[in-house]
Amino acid sequence: MRERTLERVRKLLAKAERTDNEHERATFMAAASALMAKHGIDSLPPAGTRQTPGDRVVTLPNPWAREKARLVSLVAQAVRCRPLLIGRGEGGQRVHVFGFAADLERADLLATSLLLQMATGLARVRVPDGVTAVRAYRRSWLLGFTDEVYRLLCVAESQAEQASTGAALVLADRRAEVERAVAAHYPDIRVSVPRTSGTGYRDGVAAGRRADLGRTGMTTDTAPELAPGH
Repeated sequence: MRERTLERVRKLLAKAERTDNEHERATFMAAASALMAKHGIDSLPPAGTRQTPGDRVVTLPNPWAREKARLVSLVAQAVRCRPLLIGRGEGGQRVHVFGFAADLERADLLATSLLLQMATGLARVRVPDGVTAVRAYRRSWLLGFTDEVYRLLCVAESQAEQASTGAALVLADRRAEVERAVAAHYPDIRVSVPRTSGTGYRDGVAAGRRADLGRTGMTTDTAPELAPGH
């Protein structure tokens, strides 16, 4: 069932990638993201089944390491994982992600794809005339892209959850299990909110709205780097 679902997602995304019609592309994107969300619900075990959350540490390299880490964190959060930005380590910014196996897999697939799409989108960005703080514009574009992707993913996840009978209690139990796993590793957690400067935020939101929320088949190692600001 999992392979058939992922194959359907791939076909939807292939159609989205081939069309030049923005309306068609948005339709294929929405279908793919909804299917991924439904896959997350369908992967839930029966009530009372005992599972243990897992975790993984993701390292995001420069350039734009913190912005990449924020994207990975919010994508993970949207698909019911619990991310923590644990700071700079060897090779870049590190994010420690906790969650159950099916959700960790979805977070990995989505984040890998969206990192690629964000890199491609930033490379195509033309800074508007009159903007002098180019790096600030690009950073705010990245934040806008990430926030809009997060919003769209949350909508798809919420709709899938509401359409499933009895999922709410299972999901609540799983969230509690994940939080306990996080607390065991990090008893003291400090929350930080990124500050936005620059005028690219709205353009980044628009790009995020067009993002392909379910593309799979690429790994982080093969992703092109986000273009550095100049």
